[in-house]
Amino acid sequence: MLQEVNTIFQTFGASVVVPIIIFIIALLLRVQPKTAMMSAFYAGVGLTGFTWIITEFTPVVTKIVRQMVDNTGIKLPVVDIGWQAGSLAAFGSTVGLSFFVFGLLAELILFAVGVTKVFLPSNIWNNFGYMIWGTLALYVTHNYWLSLGLEFFMLLYSLALAEIQADRWADYYGIENTTVDALHNIEQVIPAIILDPVWNLLGFNKIKMTPKDFQKKLGVFGEPITMGIILGLIIGILGNLSSLGKISAWGQITKFAIQLAAVMAIFPLVTNVFAKAFIPIATEIDEQKKKQHGENKNSRYDKKRWFLVVDDGVGYGESATLISGIILIPIMVLIAFILPGNKTLPVVDLIAIPYMIESIVAVTRGNILKVIATGIVWFSLGLYSASWLSPVYTAAVAHYGVAIPTGVVLVTSFNLVARPLNALVFAAFISESPVWISLAVIIYLVMLFGLRKYRSQIWGYLNKMAMKNA
Repeated sequence: MLQEVNTIFQTFGASVVVPIIIFIIALLLRVQPKTAMMSAFYAGVGLTGFTWIITEFTPVVTKIVRQMVDNTGIKLPVVDIGWQAGSLAAFGSTVGLSFFVFGLLAELILFAVGVTKVFLPSNIWNNFGYMIWGTLALYVTHNYWLSLGLEFFMLLYSLALAEIQADRWADYYGIENTTVDALHNIEQVIPAIILDPVWNLLGFNKIKMTPKDFQKKLGVFGEPITMGIILGLIIGILGNLSSLGKISAWGQITKFAIQLAAVMAIFPLVTNVFAKAFIPIATEIDEQKKKQHGENKNSRYDKKRWFLVVDDGVGYGESATLISGIILIPIMVLIAFILPGNKTLPVVDLIAIPYMIESIVAVTRGNILKVIATGIVWFSLGLYSASWLSPVYTAAVAHYGVAIPTGVVLVTSFNLVARPLNALVFAAFISESPVWISLAVIIYLVMLFGLRKYRSQIWGYLNKMAMKNA
């Protein structure tokens, strides 16, 4: 049965399966069939648009990054080949497929009984983020039930983190009653919250570094397209430092600048299309809340408020998210070289950084300086995680049917594996020690208790901190 489900999903793909789920959810929420149908269509079109843009832009960015690396002459043994290989391996293992089927059922039950106020099945595609960790655990321990337990435990704490950030995410990205919960991106909630007061002590909150501030101060040079041109020229020059005297180099530099500007202009348009898939559902959730509690009910104090999980592509094209992510690309390449003990070279997944920083952007209210600073700290720790896990990741990916590129010894995924929190939980479970596993569970239960008892206070605190930014 598991293989049949996988075959169906792989045959139709996310751009067909996700719209069907959106359509069903909309009907269950009593959205009019016509509106539900259009929501489904917008979801399919949006996902297809994301795929086209990322598919076209990834090779361009990857080529520039490789040239930047070649210019340094430094070689690192672990190469980032992108999240796609990990996704294929996740669907190729029995424990991965088991979670894909039974994890969906668990998500529904957890929502129905109130363990979580986050409805995750609407973004079923990103379940491969849980599946890859179970796949790695199965390869190491050969213990099916332990590996499946790891996947379910990761599901539990990711839902808690998604709910903690939900009010801020929905407010910043402008779609009421929605949040994101991809396991490989949600853990950034933790450094965003912990480091934000530190950055305030350093005065980062008083520095006006948001897209709106750029537009006010710089005029036409602060427009997203112009900033795309400028960032593209800088990154292009860094990738061609050894050949700036050649006309071919400047051809690549100027082409990349235009291509990056195109992404800055087109991605928000696709994002708007994709967002239309969720607006009717989010609106219906809000209308039902008003009928139950009245027009003046503050949603921050509504214990029954729940959130629909959307694909993090919704936030990718937002200006502060995209600008911060692009700036972090050359920064993370540089850090990979100078970080003591690091063995990982981020390459292909660098284009995924805007996905990876959405929680940080939401918590800091689009303060680009804070986003970059937090990203540097957390992703640097992530490089150590990826370096440590590279032998296991390489062996597991090869074992479950994905060919390793010729000439590459060790591989990783910067987006999937460079995850300090997930790596710690993984280490606890593969130790097979009741002490470490129990400690992880206790920490989760404490977090869940705090969330259930003080959710409105947590949201109020995050909103207060967000408003401190200039």
